[in-house]
Amino acid sequence: MDTLLAIASRRDERGTLPEPLSPELSLRLLDAGRLSGSAGNGQPWTFIVPTGRSRIEQLADAVFVPENVLGAGLVVAILVAGKGPVSFDAGRAAQSMLLVAWAEGLASCPNGIADLDAARRALDATENEAPVIVLSFGFPAKPRDPNMRSAAEWSERANRKPLGDVVRWLQ
Repeated sequence: MDTLLAIASRRDERGTLPEPLSPELSLRLLDAGRLSGSAGNGQPWTFIVPTGRSRIEQLADAVFVPENVLGAGLVVAILVAGKGPVSFDAGRAAQSMLLVAWAEGLASCPNGIADLDAARRALDATENEAPVIVLSFGFPAKPRDPNMRSAAEWSERANRKPLGDVVRWLQ
């Protein structure tokens, strides 16, 4: 898939089927995060994959949209440790996983953390680790074909500010 087409056509999808992803597909998504760039190659992340139902429910209680976590085929929490732009690095890892999911025909959605202390407990975070974001992945309830439009057509239909409103050229 063309990279711009993947970026332009990808949407956060909350409606997923509850069946688990295969171990191979799960590892592919996690490896996409692992391969992401980071400042000074610090790789400040740890990817936590809750598998037990009670652990998933604990984590769901800590995020803004619990249904995304409860109905997902795979849940990945990204924790960071260290100094510098570690949250930015976590975002890079998250975006890599989200794009690979889309390329694999999966639905995915990031979820913010509403209760940091509850998230830390649910994820057994160490003193030095901070939960940053929770990602949910699954087979889409309503599949979408990225090739049904060109990247330019997806861009035109996107609910985004016009490019001229977000770019300033300076001399």
